[in-house]
Amino acid sequence: MEDIQSLEQSRGDDLQPPLILDLDHTLIRTDCFFEALILFLKANPLNLFVVSFWLLRGRAYAKQQLAHRVDLSVENLPLNEDVVAYARAQAEKGRLVHMATATDETFAKEIARQLGFIQEVYASDGTTNLKAINKANYLVEKCPDGFAYAGDSTSDIPVFKRAKQSLVVHPTKKFSERATQCGEVEKTFVRPDGFLRPFLKSLRLHQWAKNTLVFVPLILGGQALNPLAWTTAALGFIALGILASSTYLLNDLWDLDADRQHWTKKARPLASGKLKIVHALLAIPLGFAFSFAIAGALGSFVVLGFFFYLATTVAYSFYLKRVPLLDTAVLAALFTMRLGIGVTLVDVPPSPWLFVFSMYLFLSLSLAKRHTELGRHVEAGTNGGMSGRGYRNIDLPVLLGMGAASGLAATLVMVLYLTNEAFNANFYSVPALLWGMPPILFLWLGRIWLKCQRLELNDDPVVFALKDRQSLVLGVLLGVLFLCASFGGYVI
Repeated sequence: MEDIQSLEQSRGDDLQPPLILDLDHTLIRTDCFFEALILFLKANPLNLFVVSFWLLRGRAYAKQQLAHRVDLSVENLPLNEDVVAYARAQAEKGRLVHMATATDETFAKEIARQLGFIQEVYASDGTTNLKAINKANYLVEKCPDGFAYAGDSTSDIPVFKRAKQSLVVHPTKKFSERATQCGEVEKTFVRPDGFLRPFLKSLRLHQWAKNTLVFVPLILGGQALNPLAWTTAALGFIALGILASSTYLLNDLWDLDADRQHWTKKARPLASGKLKIVHALLAIPLGFAFSFAIAGALGSFVVLGFFFYLATTVAYSFYLKRVPLLDTAVLAALFTMRLGIGVTLVDVPPSPWLFVFSMYLFLSLSLAKRHTELGRHVEAGTNGGMSGRGYRNIDLPVLLGMGAASGLAATLVMVLYLTNEAFNANFYSVPALLWGMPPILFLWLGRIWLKCQRLELNDDPVVFALKDRQSLVLGVLLGVLFLCASFGGYVI
């Protein structure tokens, strides 16, 4: 009886139409054209003009040229695991499974080889862009007895109309309704996450905590009771946050392949394919425009500060982060620029003590970040150092020594500030209380480096500090000491 049932099941599978799979955002959670475009622009940003010229000859031609000129690591591309698992199971039952994609045939065939269960590949060939009506007509010719088609976008609607069955991949409600109107739906793969959540995560809103540095000059400059200064600084904080989030998107685009080989960064929305590259490409210029519009309303010097911050960040993303030690110095400089922007926002005299202290403090934290990343590579047994960085495994002791020394230097600068300037400043009512701050700073930095050496530190020390209970307690103590030193005399 079991043999008869198995035979009937086998015959039922044989009667199923061939399963034709789209590639971009169906089998994989990204778009090969944009992946190749990013790689080509990384080689030389001026290549954008070359791509524009190719597009004049047709999208299929541009795809072919990109495929011939970039080395796309297809093995690292994020898969739509639910679609791949379903298609693989169908292939194991004996069903014919093919790929039909607008991606250039070079990439499509390589990905099909990686997957191992695709029988035939139909793809763009440099002349025909196999998309929408072109794909529909092609598949009708190739499969005159009918086919089932898996797709994800409105360009697949003409194919759904010609297919016997449709498989709808991660659809919106509207797209799902349109696909249903085209005919029988064999299966719907529900998207586990929508657009908004991955997009907000990619903006790294928690990193906006770093931008609170713009309020420090306001407080140290004696403007803590000025509501207009707080309003101006708050607007600058928002604008700088938008600018920083836009640069995070740009950095993630530039680091796609390296992030996919990283133990934590591979989960970032762009690296994992949860956020589409095209959405990031649209959001970046909009974020820049909105940020500079707010900065323009706050003054020309604020715009200048934003420009230097953006230029430094772009230089870091494109090249400087690959230069050992210089990368950490640039990160420290970006933190210090936030203080400079805060000075321009509220128009208070700049403090050399503050800027020097900031450079040493954030240099120490930046070195801790690199030490943690490199340490994890060593622990994992990875040879040769970190992908996309200039560090080697042997550099760990150097990072440890320089990082700890920078932390001690920051503590020393604070002590020198207290002895040379703080007691003469007229806005501290009980300056003697400030002497409690250097030991607390020492304890916190010591904890950071102890955790770092034990490989118990998060990739980002700032994020670690926001989640670590002891760090939060020490931060509260610092704040209480500062407030008491500033206003305690008035209360007493």
